Order: sequence, then C-alpha cells, then structure tokens
Amino acid sequence: MKNNSLVLLFSCAFTLVFAQSVTAQSAAPAFTPERFRAHVAFLADDLLEGRDTGSRGHEIAARYVASQFEAYGLKPGGTDGGWYQQVPLQKTTRAEGSGSVTIIGPQGEKKFAYADNVLTGINPREKQVDIEAPLVFVGYGLEDKRFGLDDYRGLNVKGAIVVMLRGFPKGLPSEEGAHMSAVKGKVAQKHGAIGTISLSTLQFEKVFPWNKMLEYANDPDYDWVEADGLAHSEAPLIRAGGSINAPAAELLFAGAKRSFADIRQEADQEKGAPRGFSLPSRMRIEGAARAERVTSPNVIAILPGSDPQLAKEFVVLSAHLDHLGIKDIPNAAPGADRIYNGALDNAAGIATMLEVARAAASAPDRPRRSMLFLASTGEEKGLIGADYYAHNPTVPIQQIVGNVDLDMPLLTYEFTDVVAFGANHSNIAKFVEQAVAPMNVKLSPDPMPEQGTFTRSDHYQFVRQGVPAVFLMTGLANGGEKAWEEFQADFYHTPRDDMAQKINWQAGAKFADANYRITRAMADSQTPPLWYAGDYFGDVFAPKAARAPR
Repeated sequence: MKNNSLVLLFSCAFTLVFAQSVTAQSAAPAFTPERFRAHVAFLADDLLEGRDTGSRGHEIAARYVASQFEAYGLKPGGTDGGWYQQVPLQKTTRAEGSGSVTIIGPQGEKKFAYADNVLTGINPREKQVDIEAPLVFVGYGLEDKRFGLDDYRGLNVKGAIVVMLRGFPKGLPSEEGAHMSAVKGKVAQKHGAIGTISLSTLQFEKVFPWNKMLEYANDPDYDWVEADGLAHSEAPLIRAGGSINAPAAELLFAGAKRSFADIRQEADQEKGAPRGFSLPSRMRIEGAARAERVTSPNVIAILPGSDPQLAKEFVVLSAHLDHLGIKDIPNAAPGADRIYNGALDNAAGIATMLEVARAAASAPDRPRRSMLFLASTGEEKGLIGADYYAHNPTVPIQQIVGNVDLDMPLLTYEFTDVVAFGANHSNIAKFVEQAVAPMNVKLSPDPMPEQGTFTRSDHYQFVRQGVPAVFLMTGLANGGEKAWEEFQADFYHTPRDDMAQKINWQAGAKFADANYRITRAMADSQTPPLWYAGDYFGDVFAPKAARAPR
C-alpha cells in the first residue's frame, strides 16, 4: 500500500509540474518550414562534400552551427571558453593487399584473402598483426547474470580466437540484447581470448546481407585518442577480429560436433541459444594498417537555466553533424553522384536542434534547468564524438540529468506519432508522451527491435555514463511505415539523401516544435528525468541514482 501511495503521489506531482511547464511554453516562438529548410539546405549543399569526419566540409558545417548558436545568444560550451571541443582521432586504414584468414582443419588448409568471404580488422594500437590460435565457438558470446546468460560456461578460451554468432537470441529484450552485443569484445577479453570472429545468423543476414557489408569493407576505422596518446579501445587485448561469410564459416565447423547450418537453424528458433564447444580447426589472422591523426570538432552551446537551484543541472539535446563524405560507389555509372549529402541523416536532426535552441533562447521565460546543445562529430564512424564527450564532458557528467538525441528524422510525410528508443527505461517516456499529446502526436513503441537501434546512435554513450536518454524519430503511423521502407531501401546512406528528395518541410517544423516541448518539459520539471526502478540500464550504469516508479 505504501508503494502504491508513492506511485500516486509521484504521478500527481509529475502531472502538475508538467501542466505548469506547458502553460509557460504557450508563448514560445513559432517554428516555420522556411527556417527549418534553410538549415538543411546549407548543411546538405554539395559544397560541404558530405561533411565527412575530419574534412573541410565538416569544419564549415561546424562553423555554421557555432554561428547560429552565437546569433541566438547562447553561451559557448566547448573547451577553453569556445564553441568547439576538438576530438583527437586516429584514422586507421587497412594497408593495401593486407588482410587474410587461414583456416587449418580436418580438411586441410584454406587461405581467404580480404573480402573473399572474410573481413578482418586489427587492434588500432597495433600496426601489424599475425596471430595463430585455436578456435572455440561460444554461441552468441553473451554473459549477463540478470538474464542468466553465460555462454563461456565450461569453456577455456585463454589464448584462443572465439567464434560467435552476431546479435542475441530471439526473445531477449531488444535493447538489452543490443547492449550485450556491443560489449562482446570486452567479455571475450575478460575470459582471455586474443581474437574474435563473428558469424551472421539467418535473421541478421536478412537485415544486413554480406554484399551490404562489403560496401563498407574499405572504409577507414576511427577511434578517439586518449590522453596517453593511444587509440581508445574497449578491448585492447583483443588483437584481431573479423567477420566470416557462410561458405568460410562452414569450413570452420568441418569435423566439429555440429555443423554451421545446424547451429544457424537452432539460432533461428525462438530463444534459440546454441551452446559453445571447442572447434577442431585453428585460424591464422594476418593484417597490417597505417594510422594517421586527425581532429574533428564537437560543437557545444549552453543556455543557462533560470532557477537558482536547478540551473546547475543540464538537459542535453544532441544530434550528429557528420555524414559519409564522398565515396566511390561499386558499379556506378561514369559521372554518377558520389557526394553523400546526408540531408535527412542528419542535417535534419541538426536543423531540429538549432530550431529548439533558437526557440528556447528567445522564449520570454527561460528554462529552469540549463540546456546543453551538442552537435557531435564521428557518429557515422561509431558514435565517436559523443563517446569522447561522454568521457570528457565540458560540464560535470553527474549534472547531466537527461538526453534526447535526434538522428535521421524522416520528414517525407505528415507524421502523427514518434518513437523514443529507450523510452521504456526511464520516465523520459512520460515527458515525451505528455509533451506531444497537445499536438495530437502519440508515442509508439520500437517498431524494429531486431535492428538494435538503441545502441546505434549518440544517446547510447550518455546511457553508458548513467544518464537517462532516448533517441527520437518519426513513427510509422499515417503512411510512415511505407515512407521508412522506401527511405531505407533507396535513400539511406546513398547520395540520394539530398535536397532533391521530397521533404515535407512543415513536418520538419512540427518535429522541431515537438522536441522543444519535450526538452522544455524536462528542463522545467521539478523532478529531473529518472531511471525506472528495477530497470536494467539504470541498475548497470547508475546503481546509486534515484529511481522513478513505473
């Protein structure tokens, strides 16, 4: 009874504070399609050459964002009193002609060159690697006490190369599963492995087939550089890794107690989780790389809060500024467009953030908490700019109370719902749901849990530092499902994501309005965003933080 009373009290208090904040927002500046379009048009112009991390085009984009922040009257939030936080990066490129996997097993020795059914990578702290080790299959390679997962139980992988299935078992919650997948290298290192090999499940191949993986095979790797001058690595003792296509994977399991086809069939069942075992084969991984140092800026601005007590807390609105630059496209016609402009991914997210910053700065009533606006670099390279900021924040990380990330809002239709990936982990869900309700917009659940979206954008780096966070996108209602299917099939990460596509600029203004309402509600509420009691991510990354009842 006591707990139920607390839930009721909290709910009433939340509703009252939220209602007050909505009333205060009633005089907020208008959001226009023209202003939204202007931001996207500049950032997606061919002259910026796709805003690749570390490029001149990205530098120009960063200066544009900083100039807008300054025009709005915001305060610089970067290092040394400026707008920028320069992110030191190591750009690692595979040496030409290098990279191979040799499988030594019951059927003899078979060497695969790079991109011939194998893709390899080496630790960014090494220039060259040549390792040979026994192989141990470790199922999905997961370990988590809360979910009773221990794929390494009974297996000795010290000094071995572990072979694991991509992803996680069907039936495991998608966001928790996506996180567990993201830390597989750390788990393998903990158990003494020196290398990792990933194999696609049947489900993963439907989402990301081998031919799609080959499109990114020659892209450089990026890592931010730590204070000691070494490239940041989550698993520095894992010396090499790789992905192997089905024909080579079948050879790995030759002579083993189970075939690769048999394992994939089990993994394709609900809760299918094949147990690990030692393989009769060994593997040799060879590779070499060249490294160079580059820098690329995060752009950061702050709008100080008005409440003497709450102003020391920060609500972060983030969006990535980078895109893919100029790339060679396999089998493209002569003279074909090679500029990846990234109009919706993610000039539209930056435009949303800029419009929210303008509205908040010009509103007659300033937000109670401070707002921090982060235009990050290197998201397309692995969430690098946000990860660097989360490890090197320009305000104390414990004073960041919540984050909403804006990445690739699809604005080709009149959206009537939004999806907040991660909303089921904290009461940011309630802020989102109640903030957009007056706009006749609903909050919908994750429509594509199989894609592990929760770990694929910048908000995840704040989550890993214990900050409640969500990634907001337009939903699938009112024609959204068809629009998303078309965009993913024909525009996503292609040169066609430019100003020539049919963008609904009024939807852009509406999305900016929605995010202004959400961030203002978070900034004005007496109680900050909180992890839900018993939530997985809250318990893992913020075990001592206050909780909200579900």
